[in-house]
Amino acid sequence: MRSTGHVSRIGRSLMAVTATAAAWAVTAVSLAASPAAAAPTDTTTPQLGDTCTAADLGTRHPYIKTSEVSPTITHFKGWYVTEGTTGNQTIDTTTETTISVSVGLDDKVESSFSAETLGKVGVTVGLNVKVDYSSTSSVSNSVTWDFHQPGYYGVYKGTKKVTGTYGSLNCNRVQQDDGSWALEWIEGSGSGSFTTFTTLEEGAVRCQDSVPAGSIMARAQDLLDCGPAAVKARHAAGAVAPTAVQERDRLVQRPALTSGTSTEQSGAAGRGVQAALDCEEAVYKIAVPGKPLSWGAPLLDDGVRLRPSTVFSAHLDHWRLCNVTEHNGVLEASLWNWGNGECATIAEPDAATERAVLLTAACAEDDLQRFYIYRDVPGSSKIGVQNKYTGFMTGYDRYADGEFIRQYSSGRQDGSGTYALVGV
Repeated sequence: MRSTGHVSRIGRSLMAVTATAAAWAVTAVSLAASPAAAAPTDTTTPQLGDTCTAADLGTRHPYIKTSEVSPTITHFKGWYVTEGTTGNQTIDTTTETTISVSVGLDDKVESSFSAETLGKVGVTVGLNVKVDYSSTSSVSNSVTWDFHQPGYYGVYKGTKKVTGTYGSLNCNRVQQDDGSWALEWIEGSGSGSFTTFTTLEEGAVRCQDSVPAGSIMARAQDLLDCGPAAVKARHAAGAVAPTAVQERDRLVQRPALTSGTSTEQSGAAGRGVQAALDCEEAVYKIAVPGKPLSWGAPLLDDGVRLRPSTVFSAHLDHWRLCNVTEHNGVLEASLWNWGNGECATIAEPDAATERAVLLTAACAEDDLQRFYIYRDVPGSSKIGVQNKYTGFMTGYDRYADGEFIRQYSSGRQDGSGTYALVGV
């Protein structure tokens, strides 16, 4: 894909109208829609099956599971150029498709995990994609073009839309063939889908131009409805009414703009009804390894904080694991607090928010109240804790009395997201 800011209007016109076969062949390679190739080996981040340490229990990294690249027209206008109206013209196009960058719940790409995911997308597909929030709706819809020949043109802006799915790498204990245990990066919770795109390009194409199949130009040419009637019809210079293909595509595309992340976020169940929990008899502190502070639930409207355990703790530092299940060695449980009778949770409006505070609320059948527990090898009490719905790991900014327990999209890379599950 080329940057039109460095190409003369004459050059752009010649490319749109009289490009050589060699140039078309090069363009075809770069613009054709196809499933993305396998990602090259990335030695900077862990891979599935690599060894990890107890300090990694509270962290995670993304990996790309599937990816697809498809040329997409974002702005378009049918334009008829007659004899005497050739030359430089600025044309206001119509928005055809809006592409917004998103990763899972993060439709603004504000978390470190989302940025890392998009960085891996670029490596996987071999393209320079947007790695922070951006939307094609913010792009100017005017195209300036130098028309040298009369004819029926499709004036367009387009990009390569990149979509796919990602998974989460988490550190957890894995039993080896000889019966021993080791910590390895496994496929954990937190999978989802992503959307991003490359830099927009603009151009003008006629029905009679030979363009590479599957290219952005070919997609624009499709919108012209290039039948004999369209090519031979006599028009006044200027805008041409939307074609049947445009109208059809708009009907298909517009509903998709209202789906996606916001719909996924509404999938969490409401928390208005107290749920009956099947809790284990064991009672635990969720403590900082080797130090006196542990998770303390609030009595009033506040968050879970690091607190010392004293005779005045009133069981607010005591937790039970409830409705426990296990899959591939990873525990899933609700965290019920003995002191206030509520369950740990993330507030739904903060689901995609970096550093959102861990709260407690009336226990309910709600994935915001479910947590994955990644464990060290047997004999060690060290764990990492991940929210099921958000995929974020828990941690804290600094070790201090009264410090909030928060969620971090990638966890705390300094090891402060690793806790000890200590039986009381």
